[in-house]
Amino acid sequence: MNALIKSATIVDSKSDFHNETVDILIEKGHISKISKRIANPNNYQEIKLENLHVSQGWFDSSVSFGEPGYEERETIPNGLKTAAYSGFTSVALNANSNPVIDSYADITFVKSKANNHAVSLYPIGALTQLSESEDLAELFDMSNAGAVAFYDYQKPISNPNLMKIALQYASNFNGLVCSFPQESRISGLGVANEHINSTKLGLKGNPALAEELQVARDLFLLEYTEGKLHIPTISTAKSVELIRAAKAKKLNVTCSVAIHNLMFTDAVLPEFDTNYKVLPPLRIQSDCDALIEGLKDGTIDMVTSDHNPIDIEHKKIEFDYAKYGTIGLESAFGALQNNFTTKKTISLLTQGKSRFGVKESTINEGEMADLTLFNPDATYEFSTSHITSRSKNSMFLGSKLKGKTYGIIANDKMLIK
Repeated sequence: MNALIKSATIVDSKSDFHNETVDILIEKGHISKISKRIANPNNYQEIKLENLHVSQGWFDSSVSFGEPGYEERETIPNGLKTAAYSGFTSVALNANSNPVIDSYADITFVKSKANNHAVSLYPIGALTQLSESEDLAELFDMSNAGAVAFYDYQKPISNPNLMKIALQYASNFNGLVCSFPQESRISGLGVANEHINSTKLGLKGNPALAEELQVARDLFLLEYTEGKLHIPTISTAKSVELIRAAKAKKLNVTCSVAIHNLMFTDAVLPEFDTNYKVLPPLRIQSDCDALIEGLKDGTIDMVTSDHNPIDIEHKKIEFDYAKYGTIGLESAFGALQNNFTTKKTISLLTQGKSRFGVKESTINEGEMADLTLFNPDATYEFSTSHITSRSKNSMFLGSKLKGKTYGIIANDKMLIK
C-alpha cells in the first residue's frame, strides 16, 4: 500500500516529529519519508483531510463481537471495520461468544476471521471451560494458538482456589490471567449501583463492596502466587486505592477502566434507559473522580470501550431483564476528549499494548505504518448515524462529543471513512 499523507500534525511523544505538521510518505506499508513538504512523482494516493492529526495506532483491551454464535449482535469482519473507523488498529477480543472461545481450535478460528484485515485481532481465551468457573480451560494450548490473555468475560471466579491455581499455572508460560471484579454473592441480583438512586427507582442494588472484596481477594492471591494479573473495568474509588497499594508493593498487576464509567453516574437511570445497564454498574461522582485521578497518576493502566453489542430484542425490554452492555468503539475518542487533553487522550488510547503482547510502534522513518488519523477539534452530537456496529446499544447517543476519527493505516492497508 502506497500513500502520501499531506499536512498532518503528529501526536506521538516517541516520534522525532512530535507536534510538527508534516507530510508522511508511505511505501509498501512502511513510512519511507517524513518532511515538511514531499513531492508525489509516483502519483500515489494523497490523503488530505481537515485539521488532520496522526498518532500511532490505538489499542482496546476489551471488545466483544459476538461471533461465533451471536452474529445477530456483531460479526468479526464488521466489528473490525467498526474498530478501524473508530481509530483502533488493534483490539483484544473477549471470549464472549457461543460457543465460548476456550480451546486451541476456537482461537485459531477467530484469528482466521481477521486474516488480511487492517485491524489486528488479539484473542482472549476463556479462563475456565465454557466460562463456567468449574475447571481451567486449555490455557497453554490457547497460548500456543495465539491467545494473549485468559478471561471469563464479566463472570467472576467465585472459587478462590481455582483463581490461585490459574495464577500459578499461567505463570509457567508468562500467561496473563484476568479476573472480573465482582463478588457475586454480594452483588446478588443487583442491576444498578446500590445507592440513593437505586433505592428511589426500586432497582436491586449492586454495591461497591462486591467489587472491592473481589479485588482485595485477587490481590492477596496474586501476592501469594507471584503470578501475572489484569483486573478489567474497575469502577470504584476503593478499588483504585487497593490497586495503588498493590503496585506500591511491586505486585505484577494492571487494571483498566471502561470509558463510560468515567463519564456517567447512576444519575442517568431515572428514565430506565437500558443502554445505561452495564457491568460493573455506573457508580457515583466520587467514584468517577477517583477513576480519573487513577488514570492521571498511573494507578489505572489503560482505558477500554468495553464494546459489547447487544441486539434490540435483549435491550428494548424492562430494565431488570435487559442484558448488560453498551457499544463504545465509535464514541471512545470523542468521549475521552470531554475530560482530557488531546495529548492525554492519545496516551490513554495507546497504553496497555505491551501487557497484551501488542507490538508498539512510533511515527518515524523506516517504521511499519500503524497510524490513526483524526481531527481533535470537531464537535458534534453522537447519533446512530455515527454507528457502524450492527447493534446500536450506545449510552452515548445524544451526548456532545469532541473529536472525530477518519480511520487507520495499518498492516499495509488503509481504511478511511
